[in-house]
Amino acid sequence: MQFVALSDTLLTVREGETVARFDGHDFECVAADGDHVFAGTFDAGLWHSEDRSESWDRVDAELPDAVMSVAFDPHDTGGVWVGTEPSRVFYSPDYGDTWTERPGLTDLPSADSWYFPPRPDTHHVRWLQPDPNRQGRLFVGIEAGALVVTEDGGETWCERPEGSRRDNHQLATHLDAPGRVYSAAGDGYAESDDGGETWTQPQDGLEHRYCWSVAVDPGNPDVRLVSAADGAYAAHRTETAESYVYRKIGDDPWTLAMRGLPEPDGFRRPVLAPGTDPGTFFAATDDGLYQTDDRAGAWNRVESWDVAGPVRGLAVQ
Repeated sequence: MQFVALSDTLLTVREGETVARFDGHDFECVAADGDHVFAGTFDAGLWHSEDRSESWDRVDAELPDAVMSVAFDPHDTGGVWVGTEPSRVFYSPDYGDTWTERPGLTDLPSADSWYFPPRPDTHHVRWLQPDPNRQGRLFVGIEAGALVVTEDGGETWCERPEGSRRDNHQLATHLDAPGRVYSAAGDGYAESDDGGETWTQPQDGLEHRYCWSVAVDPGNPDVRLVSAADGAYAAHRTETAESYVYRKIGDDPWTLAMRGLPEPDGFRRPVLAPGTDPGTFFAATDDGLYQTDDRAGAWNRVESWDVAGPVRGLAVQ
């Protein structure tokens, strides 16, 4: 089952059927865990479904209207992390019934230089990635300005570790690779093998380095995909779109993984997500949902839609 957040619609994809379960808002993100689904909007805060998107209620909390990122805590049943614009981080231990802010984020020394180019007077938490192998560790991608890490659930923060990217769009971890972190960023790709303390920047073969989305094979942490373009205009604007999907296996260079996907010209950056089986990935695009079960050797479009994009989020379970 997949949940796709488009700019003004949330789609539920199940058993060959795509249904718009929720619309009328400016969606930014979606996360799913069992029956629980959370969707963040830019104009109306956070929404929660307890029945896999059949019905929705706005979370009654003093959260900002602009909820840009949401993630479930793998160590705490009912735990939910939320990131907003302006950049703030909140946590709920009970599926959104109560919330507390994790303070101090914007007290970091680099915070005065954070900015989001289309709205240069602000910035936001584009991505939240809890570490499945270490309770309390959370990676926070600020768009744009910093990667921020906490080891204690947001009590304290460490910014801009050595080699990390500044414009982190999406982060990933892997249960079978303790300490490994992956980043798709506007200023390139990066990886860490020590829990985010230091980062390398493997770029060989990656000819387009404005990276938007990253996904890792659920069966092999050495197989990773990114969606990428030459820059923001090529990634996001329909009239100038030209985007690509790359694959990297182990220490080999990046190679294109486009077989079965739309042609690059006119193709806005897809949002990628791992499936639940080894070798399986999904790519949500303007025209539909694509799937591969051979580590992106070839893609097949499994669902199509005729609704406005771009894709803002994808959750798979």
